[in-house]
Amino acid sequence: MTTANADDVRRAVGAVSDPELRRPIGELDMVRDISFQDGVARVGIVLTIVGCPAADRIASDVRAAAASVPGVTEVALDVGVMSPQERKALTERLRGGKTREMPFGPGTLTRVIAVTSGKGGVGKSTVTANLAAALAARGLAVGLIDADVHGFSIPGQLGLVDADGSVPQPTRIDDLMLPPVAFGVKVISIGMFLRRTGGEGPLGAVAWRGPMLHRTVQQFLTDVYFGDLDVLLLDMPPGTGDVAISVGQLLPNADVLVVTTPQTAASDVAVRSGLVARQTGQRVIGVIENMAAMTLPDGTTLELFGSGGGDAVAGALTTADGEVAVLASVPLSPTLRQDADAGIPAVLAHPDDPAAQAIDRVATQLAAQPRGLSGRALPFRPN
Repeated sequence: MTTANADDVRRAVGAVSDPELRRPIGELDMVRDISFQDGVARVGIVLTIVGCPAADRIASDVRAAAASVPGVTEVALDVGVMSPQERKALTERLRGGKTREMPFGPGTLTRVIAVTSGKGGVGKSTVTANLAAALAARGLAVGLIDADVHGFSIPGQLGLVDADGSVPQPTRIDDLMLPPVAFGVKVISIGMFLRRTGGEGPLGAVAWRGPMLHRTVQQFLTDVYFGDLDVLLLDMPPGTGDVAISVGQLLPNADVLVVTTPQTAASDVAVRSGLVARQTGQRVIGVIENMAAMTLPDGTTLELFGSGGGDAVAGALTTADGEVAVLASVPLSPTLRQDADAGIPAVLAHPDDPAAQAIDRVATQLAAQPRGLSGRALPFRPN
């Protein structure tokens, strides 16, 4: 019978993944002394910070990994914490040796998609949350920035709410933030930094002007560790204000999806969000018409907000350089609304719902059109 040795235990333990960093703890230098004698594996690991929210899961996974090695009958686990110097080395390694550099600029291999609208109330955030979940369900690495600082709603729609109604904060490793994950989507929102007064009532309001808004968006893009992403979605605030201008400056390479309803009052102003994005160099890749006609149980059609808004926006944004198409017409759906209030994307909870199917088809189109590599340097070096 083959017996284990300390190297076997180290390999098994080192392969355990940190649930927040999504990388093996051996690669993160979190494994310390390991010995094996008379069936007892003594394993030392260190966590990134005191009070690490993933501590119990990491400890459990490490015990299970060590116990899975043939010949191990008992696991003695010692858990410590990284020193300040070790944490600094870790954050530098996660940033690729670069100090506080925004990784999603023009040279990025991540496809950046800003979801915009001309006015509020058109369901932009609901569409964005479902789109993110649908892309993640296809196996893509997806990040989502809730850039609607004044009207944030993404944490609630993705179920990132504690029992008391507050939103869990990101774990901090020095000046690096690890975003919470919901339905496979890494999420950051200003709502994660606000608290209820006395444990009751709504989360605090954000009353910020241009410089603070710009700084917040920049910090989300720079100090949040998303890791290697296939797609980064931004849920933009409605209109063409400070955040839209900041995102245009910081992410001129972003693609833009414009969300409108069929109503003329919404479609007329939705065009402006696309025009402003285009002025910063961003590319409008399509229009999503939300709250479109729904089919009633008796087979009749209800056009609560009229019709034609999506086509009108697409037509207004089409130029000689390229056509802008309506990617989906999402029908009014009580299910879509109910699932958003319940904190679970309808594309996962009720995939047969017509609205969920329409959004899922957009995800299929986007997943089939990865970020172009033309003009970008690839991270390869000749030998």
